[in-house]
Amino acid sequence: MDRYLVVLAGAGLGGLARYLAGTWIMVRYGGRFPLGTLTINVTGSFLIGVLMTLFTERLAPHPNWRLFLVVGVLGGYTTFSSFEYETFQAVREGARWMGMLYLTGSVLLGYAGVWLGALLAARR
Repeated sequence: MDRYLVVLAGAGLGGLARYLAGTWIMVRYGGRFPLGTLTINVTGSFLIGVLMTLFTERLAPHPNWRLFLVVGVLGGYTTFSSFEYETFQAVREGARWMGMLYLTGSVLLGYAGVWLGALLAARR
């Protein structure tokens, strides 16, 4: 039962962080491009690269830390379903190039975030 509570607590914190960060970014920078979601997906990708590298290659934390931070916090923080819907909306509204730029940017920058996070965490 404690595993479920650990994930639940992490997801709540991650969801709150996503809401706060996304709102702040969109208020500050505005525009039609979903910069808040893109930023959240890239930073979440970076953090999962750091954490999973640390947890699998350098540290031996209690399994609940992985559940809390990766499954819970980052699962609540990253916004893949929002990303997919925002891409769909852009294309449906005739902004095909913006939708494709967003799709490509999210995937490539997200991958770069995971790669960079793993690289930095693996440094000795």
